[in-house]
Amino acid sequence: MNYTDIIIKLRKVIRSINLESKRIEKEHGISIPQLLCLQYLSTQEDYRATSSMIKDHLNLNASTVSGIIKRLEAKGLVARLPKPNDKRATYITLTAKGMDLLKASPTTLQHKLSTRLSLLPSEQITALNEGIDLLISLLDAEDIDAAPIITSQEIP
Repeated sequence: MNYTDIIIKLRKVIRSINLESKRIEKEHGISIPQLLCLQYLSTQEDYRATSSMIKDHLNLNASTVSGIIKRLEAKGLVARLPKPNDKRATYITLTAKGMDLLKASPTTLQHKLSTRLSLLPSEQITALNEGIDLLISLLDAEDIDAAPIITSQEIP
């Protein structure tokens, strides 16, 4: 096998992630991390969570989550509500507009991939995982911070 074939296959994976991210941004006006934040809120009791809960779920740093929430709030998709017993803290709550967007949103590449991976036999999952570990090692990418979110962009 030619090494170029491996690089082309890797480029296809990267390109599919980029195209998916751009498609969702164009069709729905939000990024994949913003969509995942809305999806998380939709699963919570009373459709609300603290910034810290969102941060932990998305496995992103606090400043990144703060930016996501700020942009969602500016679009009217979430609202900040004071916590009843602690006026210093706030809940991030999914709005009706945010719920409407979720109802119209497509299945994400991350969801499709998770579903398809779950159908593979454990031997194939192990082999795939080992192959990806080798690729990460070849790229000297072991120390790169990465959240379990498929997105094409680094979030400011």
